[in-house]
Amino acid sequence: MSRLIASRKRLLRVRDVQLNQAAASNAERIEKVREELYETYGKLIGANLASQRELAGRLEQAGRQLAGALYDANRRVDQRDAERIDADRDREIAERLKDKAHEAREALREKRLAAVPRHRRTTKGTEE
Repeated sequence: MSRLIASRKRLLRVRDVQLNQAAASNAERIEKVREELYETYGKLIGANLASQRELAGRLEQAGRQLAGALYDANRRVDQRDAERIDADRDREIAERLKDKAHEAREALREKRLAAVPRHRRTTKGTEE
């Protein structure tokens, strides 16, 4: 069971790194496009400048929305991981209780068998 848990934890760490790399890459791309929009090449007419500024503003807003969406996704992933851990813990507890009950049942059976007189055990064919 611990191998499976370790494997899943390793997978989650890899996915987290990939997500962080993607977020950084997207942020870099948005920043690059924004810088390109604010650069001026010679003379610009007012309409072009206004449209570039509007596009830059929209890109900034999209970047903020992307960051918010990534934050929400990370929160959901963390919540599901916590739920999965709780479920695994509950399952392990249930398995241990089941094993304990089985051992107790076997011990009781052995105790009852030991309490039966030896001559009765041989006549019934339960000799060990």
